[in-house]
Amino acid sequence: MKNITPCRPKWKSSKMTDRERFNNQMHYKPVDRCFNMEFGYWEENYGLWKPFIENKITNEGEANIYFNFDKISGVGAPWLSPAFERKTLSETATSKTIVDFNGLICEIPKDGHSTIPHYIGSSIQGPDDWKKVKKEHLNPDNPSRKPDVAKMKAQHPENRDYPLGVHCGSMIGQVRDLLTVEGLSYAIYDYPEMVEDMIENQCVLIENFLDEVLPHFKFDYASGWEDICFKNGPLVSVDFFKEKVMPRYKRINAKLKKHGIDIWWIDCDGDVRPILKYFLEGGVNCLFPFEVMCCCHPGELLKEYGKDLRIMGGFDKTKMIAGPKAITEYMESLVPLVERGGYIPFCDHRCPPDVSWENYVFYLDLKEKTFGMK
Repeated sequence: MKNITPCRPKWKSSKMTDRERFNNQMHYKPVDRCFNMEFGYWEENYGLWKPFIENKITNEGEANIYFNFDKISGVGAPWLSPAFERKTLSETATSKTIVDFNGLICEIPKDGHSTIPHYIGSSIQGPDDWKKVKKEHLNPDNPSRKPDVAKMKAQHPENRDYPLGVHCGSMIGQVRDLLTVEGLSYAIYDYPEMVEDMIENQCVLIENFLDEVLPHFKFDYASGWEDICFKNGPLVSVDFFKEKVMPRYKRINAKLKKHGIDIWWIDCDGDVRPILKYFLEGGVNCLFPFEVMCCCHPGELLKEYGKDLRIMGGFDKTKMIAGPKAITEYMESLVPLVERGGYIPFCDHRCPPDVSWENYVFYLDLKEKTFGMK
């Protein structure tokens, strides 16, 4: 681990630990100040922001130490085990066509800049392919899937002072990752039994992991990832989500509740509103990092759903790009949400390179002035 000198002091606090603060804030209980965290940065930021370059900050973990954020951590299970072998199939002057770690054939820029790849095809074209992939990469009985609980306990002791979560994976987003958006859209109609078996297998992988780790830890939250929405709503029909995905959430939630875990956030970009009530019914009660441009101001949903819903994130990144005036106005709009509880503000996705270092520092300073301990 690098020896990183923080560029700013940790926010002032009373005797409350990061763990106590997180739990109180997410349960609408009194806190000394807001929990202070961010959701990381585009890869380009590490090569553009001069202080990152000078201090050799190259990833989110190092950046969190550099900015002295409150600590939050988590444990999770592997997904593909093993992953597909990454191969280059062809290349031009500006791009490469590869098989990625998910077995997808995609075109990526040769210079490595961050962008959504252009997906061309999948390793799964039908049920026979799925049976092979399931056996070779997603087999619940693969010995490599047994977690090293002793190692986890050594890394995260019982008397820790920071919140620790258990990652509950993805029911449908990673199925989409195996098939592509287009492939999933066709497969739902062409091979419905295959798609449901893919979702069921996702659920079993997580259930098995939870059975191994839940008895040994007192987790503060659960997390998950879907990314099954875009700016116009979900990438699958609402009925499909309700009938095929939500029941699996309920099974996982029953295990979480049995072990006292009642905060479960899902990282799902895009407009989640059409399926939000089914997230909630399934047990997911927190949205993360809540993309504003694709959805709405976080206050709208918190007002609509009351204390049944929490949100982490939701600071419109375009306001950071615009500068101090826009940042100040938006920060002021979040004050009632932080005072309400169940809301932790940070950038509504990875901070993009369009945000200047000066604007980002202004944002961090203002956030501390607004939500730090007075």
